[in-house]
Amino acid sequence: MRRLVFPLLLGLSGAAILVALGVWQLQRLAWKEAMLADISARIVAPPEPLPAVPDPEADRYLPVAVAGTFLPGEALVLASPRGLGPGYRLITPFLTEDGQRILVDRGFLPEARRQDARPPGPARIEGNLHWPAEADRFTPPPDAADGLWFARDVPALAAALGTDPVLVVLRASDEAAPPARPLPVDTAGIPNDHRQYAITWFALAAVWLGMTAFLILRIRRETA
Repeated sequence: MRRLVFPLLLGLSGAAILVALGVWQLQRLAWKEAMLADISARIVAPPEPLPAVPDPEADRYLPVAVAGTFLPGEALVLASPRGLGPGYRLITPFLTEDGQRILVDRGFLPEARRQDARPPGPARIEGNLHWPAEADRFTPPPDAADGLWFARDVPALAAALGTDPVLVVLRASDEAAPPARPLPVDTAGIPNDHRQYAITWFALAAVWLGMTAFLILRIRRETA
């Protein structure tokens, strides 16, 4: 019996740790689902005026309605939305009626329409404030000569286009012929893998208990 104590304790304690990790992931799942539901509700709320100094944390996803003028200049961010093929996100500077210079993500521009004329002009837009965390140390630098970017790096885009580091992702506008197809903000890009993590931890706990049972049976046979 002494030879069984250590593997039994090891098996039970290891399984308990793995089960606890699975339970923790289920708790994280409930938290993440509540957070996503809150974000989803906020995204589609009635639009508000653009804050004078938008805050990247407090105002993230805030729906806004803004009137002003699209300015000359643009940045094309490489994109390939599902079902739309290769193309770009069209980022244009925008001067509001209150004198704020901001960025507007006007949506998806297919590769075939890259050379189309996109003249500046007045517009009233609705969309959501966003500061995407897309750039990291592996993101290639933008091709300044070609106007091609590989991530929506809001501070860098603002510096390049001469605006404040504020991005409105377009949902709708009153333009007669919008140059791009809006890609509104949603929660699809926010990862929620806690269910899979919980299943993994519980599966590992079951395997751990199975290995423990096998080891105990083997020890008993050797000592029989």
